[in-house]
Amino acid sequence: MNPSLLPSLAWFAHIAHHRSFTRAADEMGISRAALSQNLKALEKQLGVKLLYRTTRDMSLTEAGQQLFDTLQPTLDEIEQAVRNLGDASGEPSGLIRLNTSRMAAKALIEPRLAEFYTRYPKLRLELVMAEPLSNIIADGCDAGIRLGRSLADHVVAVPVTPTLSMAVVGSPAYFERHGVPKTPGDLAGHNCINYRYSGSGAIHDWDFDEPGKHGQHFTQAVSGNLTTNDDEGMTRAALQDLGLIQNIDLAIHPYLADGRLVRVLREWAHTQAGFYLYAPTREQMPSKVRALLDFLVEKRGEIVLA
Repeated sequence: MNPSLLPSLAWFAHIAHHRSFTRAADEMGISRAALSQNLKALEKQLGVKLLYRTTRDMSLTEAGQQLFDTLQPTLDEIEQAVRNLGDASGEPSGLIRLNTSRMAAKALIEPRLAEFYTRYPKLRLELVMAEPLSNIIADGCDAGIRLGRSLADHVVAVPVTPTLSMAVVGSPAYFERHGVPKTPGDLAGHNCINYRYSGSGAIHDWDFDEPGKHGQHFTQAVSGNLTTNDDEGMTRAALQDLGLIQNIDLAIHPYLADGRLVRVLREWAHTQAGFYLYAPTREQMPSKVRALLDFLVEKRGEIVLA
């Protein structure tokens, strides 16, 4: 076999995996034009068409699908062999592609980047922000961070935060003008800022637990003059004295700590599993993922919520 074909075959496998020149080029750090020219040269060398391309779509030819099905397992084995070499060196190294929500990234990853890189100088992080839960294998990620309630049973998941609760908060100025609700039923008399889920389009009904040791969980619809699908935008609105919001306590902890937001209905707060780092399997977990997991578990003990 001509060794000069190997890079082009690997590039083709990236295109076929993503079914997109743009996504493959972004992942490989090259231009879309260079990738397209490389594929044309490969097709010419092999004397066979590998892809059908239009302005809107792309699909594999029969020959292209056959080649991809043969290449992919071999490339996976090569990638695993390279990972094993890195693991054998004793120091975690390489790129970690981490699928995470923006909330988890802002609260758990971004404030600790300097310390993480100081401890693991040979590691690189790519944060893949995706609000709906993602299939990390299909998206080419090594691990993900999500709330425990959203994880599938078959993944390996380790908690990286304490148990969290849904906090109802507003600004001191808002409460001075409108009073403090004593029960969830009182929210009918308040301007409540609604959150719309990007994936389903549904409006979030606020979560509560009845007071007492065995209080039942229930939800309550609220109304107000603002709806958003951005939890940070929702928080900014509350900071402007516009109304009440309900958000995970971890996300708004800094504002509670400095007094810019005040928590109410605490005895009705709904508690839930916190954020977990999850991976496809614990067996043969790369040392780079193990390093990130150990780091986040260590930092979990430092999280103190108001």
